[in-house]
Amino acid sequence: MSETSALERVRLGGRFWRLWWANAVNSVGDGVFAAAMPLLAVTVTKDPQQISLISAASYLPWLLVSLPAGAIVDRYDRATLMWRFQAFQAVVVIAVAVATAADKVSIPALAVAGFLLGSAQVVITNAAQSVLPQVVPAERLQRANGNQYMVQTVGATSLGPPLGSMLFALTAALPFVVDAGSFVLSAILLASLPRALVHITRRAPMRTQVAEGLRWLSRHKLLRTLAILLGVNSFCNRLGLATLVLFATQTLHLSNRDYGLVLVGEGVGSLIGGLASVWIARRVGSVRAFVLALAGNVAVYVGMGLAPNGASLAVMLALCGFMITLSSVVTVSLRQQIIPGQLLGRVNSVFRMLGWGLMPLGALVGGFMAQEWGLRAPFLLAAAVRALVLVPALPILITEARAVREKF
Repeated sequence: MSETSALERVRLGGRFWRLWWANAVNSVGDGVFAAAMPLLAVTVTKDPQQISLISAASYLPWLLVSLPAGAIVDRYDRATLMWRFQAFQAVVVIAVAVATAADKVSIPALAVAGFLLGSAQVVITNAAQSVLPQVVPAERLQRANGNQYMVQTVGATSLGPPLGSMLFALTAALPFVVDAGSFVLSAILLASLPRALVHITRRAPMRTQVAEGLRWLSRHKLLRTLAILLGVNSFCNRLGLATLVLFATQTLHLSNRDYGLVLVGEGVGSLIGGLASVWIARRVGSVRAFVLALAGNVAVYVGMGLAPNGASLAVMLALCGFMITLSSVVTVSLRQQIIPGQLLGRVNSVFRMLGWGLMPLGALVGGFMAQEWGLRAPFLLAAAVRALVLVPALPILITEARAVREKF
């Protein structure tokens, strides 16, 4: 293959890179928020169940809002939806900063903020995944998704968390101000993108349009199975990580600063996963890469549950970040290639509802487990549930992968 031909295969275009920069800026802000929010919550209470309520509230919109969000994404210009909802997120985070500065923070208030931010994120994430096939050709989707997930996870887990914990140590309200600024800058970048055509008529009732997405996914055995597996694994992810801040600071006795540094491990793993995902998917096939990632996370969660110190926890988080990024890149790329463009928002929303809707329950179960059996127990239970569900799904995945000519 000539050098020019190789360059053509990876060229993604100016519109993609505007999306990429918006994602990069916003992801750093998300990482700042992800470190600061639990540290702020711990100043209010050290009760694992109350801490887990904030995580549950943040992910509850994936269950309650996903279906209407999918119809909205297919009705309106997707880039416009993204920047408007990011502007809304900026307002919510500024409100958290003001409450923090005024020493008026409470667990219910943080839970409400988490729910509002999560509701906006449902629309933004769906719109971002649905707009990408309009920006890059189908043969470059895996590369584009790899670049997006790589910068997203590096910003959210490597750059943002240590910055957030450092800013929190200076002034508790400061990381939330920085996060709001990242939303504003990202929104400005997204607002500069050209408008795209609306994909479906707005005259059809929303419930009819939502039903179309439900029917389409229910009839596609491979994507339906992947959605169910993603749901179980997302449940386990929240089950283990909902009380991570307590596990790190109380069981492993890490300082606030060290907690932020430990979170960098996930970003390092995600960076490697984003770089390697296309190569792995081409070598072994997308479905096999997905299965290998889920199987690997079983061992990773056992390792996190048994971690004796912060360094070993950071290593396990790095491996977890690698597996999550690999599985995310291949499944999102499969959806973008298989689902018809005019249905992409709605089917994505059903996929996300199944895949992420169990996260709030996982967070609550994790809080209960930590309260009753200790802060290591949620990780070990999550590993066991992952293994028990993956084994019976393997024959379905093998058959369906062959049906779509995947190299399994």
